[in-house]
Amino acid sequence: MNRASGTVPLSVERPSFVAPLNTAHSFHTEEFTAEELAVVNRHFTNPHQPVFGIIGLPEVVKGALFARYSRSPKSVRRLFLDEFAAEPALGVEAIAAQKTDQGLVGLDRAEKLYDRVFTQYGDDSVAQLGAAHLAVEQASNILTKVLEWGRLASYLEQSTRYIFYDEKLGDSYRFHTPIELGPAGLSDRYQSEMNTSFALYSDVVADLVTYYEEMHPKQDGDSGFVWKSTIRAKACDDARGLLPASTTSNVGIFASGQAYEALLLRMQAHPLEEVRWFGDLMLVELRKMIPSFMKRVDIPDRGGAWTEYFSNIADSMSDQASRLAQIPAQAPSVTLVEFDPEGERKVAAAALYAYTNLPDEQIRAEVARMSETQIDDIFRSYVGDRTNRRHKPGRGMEQTFYRFDVLCDYGIFRDLQRHRMLTLEWQPLAPNHGFTTPPAIEAISATDAWESSMERSATLYHDVAMATSPDVAQYVVPFAQKIRFVMNLNAREAFHMLELRTQQGGHPDYRDICQQMHILIRDGAGHRRIADAMTFVDHHEYDLARLETERRAASKREALGIEDPTA
Repeated sequence: MNRASGTVPLSVERPSFVAPLNTAHSFHTEEFTAEELAVVNRHFTNPHQPVFGIIGLPEVVKGALFARYSRSPKSVRRLFLDEFAAEPALGVEAIAAQKTDQGLVGLDRAEKLYDRVFTQYGDDSVAQLGAAHLAVEQASNILTKVLEWGRLASYLEQSTRYIFYDEKLGDSYRFHTPIELGPAGLSDRYQSEMNTSFALYSDVVADLVTYYEEMHPKQDGDSGFVWKSTIRAKACDDARGLLPASTTSNVGIFASGQAYEALLLRMQAHPLEEVRWFGDLMLVELRKMIPSFMKRVDIPDRGGAWTEYFSNIADSMSDQASRLAQIPAQAPSVTLVEFDPEGERKVAAAALYAYTNLPDEQIRAEVARMSETQIDDIFRSYVGDRTNRRHKPGRGMEQTFYRFDVLCDYGIFRDLQRHRMLTLEWQPLAPNHGFTTPPAIEAISATDAWESSMERSATLYHDVAMATSPDVAQYVVPFAQKIRFVMNLNAREAFHMLELRTQQGGHPDYRDICQQMHILIRDGAGHRRIADAMTFVDHHEYDLARLETERRAASKREALGIEDPTA
């Protein structure tokens, strides 16, 4: 079900560039025993801040920590203490023992060498060769999208599909209160509305669990963990539309010094104070781990100049956008905006290139004279016998592209936004395009409460936007509200995304988006050969989508002699 909500102008004056504020933010501080604190201080760059680095651990342990991050409500420090620190095979104590004075001298020498190379040669590629693991916790879903903008970094975010948000973190539900609301006198009302939304979410997700347990009883052969995990994912999928964009999450990042530098510069230029404040915290922690890579970030004529450049561009483009019509025309959920009619022949020519000694122009000319049957033969040879979706054709598929305009709810956008190698840009989040209501909401008699929640949030959005800015008002928008974004991807990228996001275990709504894209590539662009080669795009519908995925995971655990976790 879709329902339009009130609108406010999106093109309003943005604040000019200002340096990050020193205003204190409120966040939950985790408590540790004296023994735990000793371990935390050894392996994390600080024990209490919401941003911290991971140090003195094997790379495989850092990766495993972040892997657990996505499906646990715990912080990384608590996860490490509960599940990793006591495991002798990880070599934690051995790593700690290696932290000698000689090691510190080596670090100092390395930093001096880096400074000399970078100063003398100015080669930015040097900044790609040092990296760090960083945890950013209690970050709003607005901030997480800023953090995950960069292509050349690895991110792992706490998932709303596997974690219930019905429990409080300390004294509060898990949402961010923007500092900007204080001067506008809206903090109390905002927090009251957020508490109401989270309380409703808690009731709805509990009812959905009961509803799906009754609809899909546990099957013989399935463990309690497999069954409960599947039911939980289904309930979370439906209920998460009530969560506001202010909902906090934990994000693990592994990136090079160059990627962090680019991220911090963007954050310094951002109009939201939360983003700038977290950028400050990140810079402090990164300077503990890779200090030489962070030297340019806040130098006035380097990082400062870059930041001001970004801010000036945003101001200028907002002014340009304000001259356009403000009422969006009706459009389908997925529109194929642009494609190359000659794309398949260009792919055929590109596929042949690496196997000849001919100029590219000559190959294209010969391919242009080929019959359709000959082009079919080239595609069959180039695609080969794909027995797995990870078997993908080569870079010749990058010679044609598709530009899609997509309108879907914010929760689904968050899932698709993770495909960063393609070009993806999104518009401001606002209650302007209506919202989605999962069918199960009506089945549990929660439709009226769902719609009332959407209406209250739209009213609050309007008031916050007028009192502060549409940027700040984004925090109140629920995941069920729709957002518009564009995806520009070549055919090779389409193989990866469409085959992955239509798998049985995926959310039904993003499966639908990707299924539509596949059909448009075949029928809209007329690229039948490319679409047919995507043999692992799944157009079937499933009732309890995660069940087979959980069963396969259980089989792998059994083969390795690992017991199912506690559900």
